[in-house]
Amino acid sequence: MQQSKAAVVAPGYAGSYRRRLAKPLVFVLALSPFLYFLWAAVFDQLGANPAEALVRATGDWSLRMLCVVLAVTPLRVLTAKPALARFRRMLGLFVYFYVLLHLLSYSGFDMAFDLADIAKDIVKRPFILVGFTAFVLLTSLALTSFNRAIKTLGAKNWQRLHKAVYGVAALAILHFFWMRAGKNDFAEVAVYAVVLASLLGWRLWHYWVRTGRCSRRI
Repeated sequence: MQQSKAAVVAPGYAGSYRRRLAKPLVFVLALSPFLYFLWAAVFDQLGANPAEALVRATGDWSLRMLCVVLAVTPLRVLTAKPALARFRRMLGLFVYFYVLLHLLSYSGFDMAFDLADIAKDIVKRPFILVGFTAFVLLTSLALTSFNRAIKTLGAKNWQRLHKAVYGVAALAILHFFWMRAGKNDFAEVAVYAVVLASLLGWRLWHYWVRTGRCSRRI
């Protein structure tokens, strides 16, 4: 009897344990690039130009985390695993975290935290303006990512606001494109553009199918 009971309980317990472990594991994985930056800075492993390395790396990881966040919903739908949605808020905040690091790296290393010079640079250089606009939009999403904000705004208004992440994706690609235009290096830009276009395109297709606007004959 005891063995039979253990055999019944153990699988459920194991599944519950895996669910509890999943979120801390995702948190550590999402934080690991920052831990590497910290280690590399302390042990002088950022190369000949540490400032440029940090600005570039934090920007790259901002884009990668944005791709990961936008991939959550397609994966949730395609794999029929609604539990994946519980990672979306945390990953979204990590996008903001890396964008904030990117902004601080630029502001500190390139501009020495001179607010007047930063303001002039935003106005003068289009790719800085686009990047800063994306940061402002992400700030509004980060500040309203909590349950109290949903109750205050109402679910429909909250959902409308958080669709701004699609605009952030477009601005991020434009920012990256203009930044690389000076070096005539568009290979990475193309990769991120294809990934983000695919993720946003899937949403559009899924919306058409879900609302019946897309015929099966098409």
